Amino acid sequence: MTRIGGKLATTLSVLALAGLSACGERGTSAPQGAAATAPLERASAVSQPAGWDQDLKIAPAQDLNPDPHVLEVNLEAKPAVLEILPGKKTTVWTYNGQLPGPLLRAQVGDRVIVHFKNSLPVATTIHWHGLRVSNDMDGSPGITQPPVEPGGEFRYEFVLKDAGTYWYHPHVDSAVQVGRGLYGPIVVEDPKDPQAFGDDLVLVLSDMSLDEDGQPLPDDNGGQFGDLFGREGSTLLVNGKVRPHLQVRTGKQQRWRVIDAARARYFNLRLPGHRFTRLGGDNGLAARSEDVYNVVVAPGERADAVFTPADPPGSHKVMQWVPVDRGYGSTFNRPREDLFAIDTVDAPPVSPEPIPETLRTIEPIDISDAKTQTLAFTIALDGHSVVMGFNGLPYERAPPLEARLGETDVWTLVNDTDFAHPFHLHGYFFQILDDARVPEWKDTISVPSKSQMKIAVKFDERPGMWMYHCHILDHAEIGMMGHLHVTDPAAPASASPAMHMHMHMPAHAQDAGAVPTNAGSTPSDGERTDAPQ
Repeated sequence: MTRIGGKLATTLSVLALAGLSACGERGTSAPQGAAATAPLERASAVSQPAGWDQDLKIAPAQDLNPDPHVLEVNLEAKPAVLEILPGKKTTVWTYNGQLPGPLLRAQVGDRVIVHFKNSLPVATTIHWHGLRVSNDMDGSPGITQPPVEPGGEFRYEFVLKDAGTYWYHPHVDSAVQVGRGLYGPIVVEDPKDPQAFGDDLVLVLSDMSLDEDGQPLPDDNGGQFGDLFGREGSTLLVNGKVRPHLQVRTGKQQRWRVIDAARARYFNLRLPGHRFTRLGGDNGLAARSEDVYNVVVAPGERADAVFTPADPPGSHKVMQWVPVDRGYGSTFNRPREDLFAIDTVDAPPVSPEPIPETLRTIEPIDISDAKTQTLAFTIALDGHSVVMGFNGLPYERAPPLEARLGETDVWTLVNDTDFAHPFHLHGYFFQILDDARVPEWKDTISVPSKSQMKIAVKFDERPGMWMYHCHILDHAEIGMMGHLHVTDPAAPASASPAMHMHMHMPAHAQDAGAVPTNAGSTPSDGERTDAPQ
């Protein structure tokens, strides 16, 4: 079975427009004797409008390696002065001087080599969000590598095991560093993906806390309330810009790869008169496509969807941010805000390509012998500060969870707090145990307030110390984080890393002398392994 542009009504509206055009309406004349509804040209036969994504294009990293299966790049974290608000100059933290950082695009099975240099005034690392890298490449300071000090360098190298949309960002003082602009997109292509999905458009959604002169607000703006709610920036950004423009042609599909790179903000994409065909998210394609009214992503999460323009030629609309109910006070008296403008060019409509309903075979994880674990999101208020954690313990006091290679776990995520929490697991994909959901592989999922969710994860490879945390980064920084120690039963016995190694180590609390080079067994990532099926 196939879907047409996400909704049959979309195609019908396109046909209706074409019929009007063929009848001589909307400024065109139909030839004498022509049929009232002349056949539409297929979307695959035409290109996107000239310069369609010019205002949204993210510059790719320069590939230094002539091997087509190796992407070798330089990434430098450094301050840069950019114009974000019109006519205002803002000092932001960037990768290679651009916001977002350079697009890393490669194919499944390719090797990536990143020569990283830190030109910031503070220590940092790079975490490859969602990628199944070896433990020593995960970018967790004090856990998998030492922080990269100012002026320091680090070489990251790994093989891309899975198609999908991913991103990279720091894991030192993450709320501050991501909030200042340190994030960039990763696209891992599968050459077998249907061309009917349309032309790729990467949309990195974020925000930044700026005053009216374009100057950054203090990192701790909002005080205790900012810690509790999460700091949503005053200025919404799409690919580093305020209200950029996108050009579309009626019926000509686009494949939107949406990344929520904000430190706390959820994004809800909806456009009147349109629906989306959701293809998947964190780990590429889901088992089947879905016709959806809107696309919602939590911080750290990604969505992959086909957008089929349905407005008449010459139309102008604005995609807006719509408040998402993520708990207490998150929608009250909050207006919609503009994200980006969509201009439908004055060209004849085309007929959208059918989108397959079945996309991928995803076998359910066998949980018949699974170990069980309960993780409860917890918040404590003492009148002077906010402390968050799991099971009543902030990360610096919590012992790591233990698992062994070959083991399957079922974790119950319990959220009795007043806010939703996007849960992110490093190193492994999981499945959500909910028959109402389309099967897919995830690494980040929002757990609504006053709810529970069960996930299944198989620890099939790559032992070491991994992290899990709330991806509202302000929550992670004040304790809502933990560690998972995956051991290889065939390896010589070794003690769990000492408790001080479990620290997230924000920039103001580092002790470089206490940082281990590596806190777990880290096999080479040089061999490609099959993606989850």
